[in-house]
Amino acid sequence: MLPAITPAIRLMPPARRALAALAALALAAAMVLSAPLSALALDTAKCTARPNGNTGSEVYGGSETRLTWEGQADADEPVAGLSITFPAGTTFSTDDARLTMLSGEKLMDRTTIDAQLASDGETFIATFDEPLPAGAYVRAEIYEVTFPTSGGEMPIKGTYTLEDGTTMPVEDITPIMVEGVSPVDQLSKALEESDWVKAWNSNKFLRLFFNPSIVVSSFPIVFQGFLMAVAIVAVAFPIAIPIGLCLSLMRMARLRLLRGIASLYVNVVRGTPLFLQIYIAFFGLPLAGIQIPSFPLGVVVLSMNSAAYLCEIFRAGIQSIPAGQTEAARSLGMNGAQTMIFVIIPQTVRRVIPTMTSEFILLYKDTSMLAAVGVMEVVMYAKTIVASTGSITPYIVAACFYLVITLPLAKVVGRLEHRLAGGRPRRKHRPGAAKPLQGTDSAGVTAYVTDALTSQPVIKNDTADAGR
Repeated sequence: MLPAITPAIRLMPPARRALAALAALALAAAMVLSAPLSALALDTAKCTARPNGNTGSEVYGGSETRLTWEGQADADEPVAGLSITFPAGTTFSTDDARLTMLSGEKLMDRTTIDAQLASDGETFIATFDEPLPAGAYVRAEIYEVTFPTSGGEMPIKGTYTLEDGTTMPVEDITPIMVEGVSPVDQLSKALEESDWVKAWNSNKFLRLFFNPSIVVSSFPIVFQGFLMAVAIVAVAFPIAIPIGLCLSLMRMARLRLLRGIASLYVNVVRGTPLFLQIYIAFFGLPLAGIQIPSFPLGVVVLSMNSAAYLCEIFRAGIQSIPAGQTEAARSLGMNGAQTMIFVIIPQTVRRVIPTMTSEFILLYKDTSMLAAVGVMEVVMYAKTIVASTGSITPYIVAACFYLVITLPLAKVVGRLEHRLAGGRPRRKHRPGAAKPLQGTDSAGVTAYVTDALTSQPVIKNDTADAGR
């Protein structure tokens, strides 16, 4: 067309000739742009790695995973080969790799692609025996992929080869997010691959209840729950002590109303399971429109439950103090409140410390019940790992975290009870040294209280002791 237009342009005046030349160039450009071009694109539809941790959807370095890549070729583009390049330091295997062509409605029809598989460093290479039909949807699955332990974004690159041998880049491959591997995970992996652990795990009972590699890998996870349990009981128990002391004083008060309120509370709390109280608090309060976070609500429930038991502990301790000490304090002019604060309660606390320590142990173990309402403590973390591994070993690890607290405290309770029972060896009386206060008679208490209040030397009357 352009050669036919050229003679006509030459016959035009110069101005019109220039305009006509520009119009001819524009027409030629439009014809070139409208001409069909070869489609050269293999778009990535999916590129993911299978989670390889004990929990969650994370992909960890240093552990085997599976890479799945899917791509769609253009309608007039027959693909003859595919290559995928991993980051430096990544290893993989071509033994179990699979190439599949998906077609049909919702890509449900699958056809295995026959190909020659090879590796070149960090590059996976697949050469198809026959070029795929134009517009094919391809899936590549590469197994035993191990990313570097450093973690971070792992860029994946790819190329594909056309039927005529042209090589083009694969577009839009999303990097894989890989979590770094801690020394604990590396140790767990090394244990899992060691010969003695394999021999140990060959026994089904040992593998289920004490798998060494799972012990190591679950330890830091369960430790987070241990910190949560300790935090709960460390806040709940100090709150329960003054509440329990107030309830014990109310139960011994002269006013019938105070005694009735304290008795009702103690009997209801001690007469119902703690598990039921937790359910009422965590599911009943939200229905009533009261929203409280899990941690403070768990602290409140455990402290209120422990206060009912501490009430009886304090009441028994107060009633174990001889009445003569109260009479002695009154004879010195102390009123009822002063007698209770300065004479009765200090001796009561000394007597009930072993029982209070036992209550602390029970309260710490009761934190495990909060797992039923989703509080992430020791049992909840262990339960999560058990669900993903199918091994009971994390529960054994959780039991060890409980024993770390309970066994030393049980030993302390035993020693305190031994000392309070008079098991401590007596010290030899040195000449000139004051004799220790003995007995609980009124004369001895009078001397003890007077000495404590005046901070002056007093002459203790041992006549009563001599006559006992």
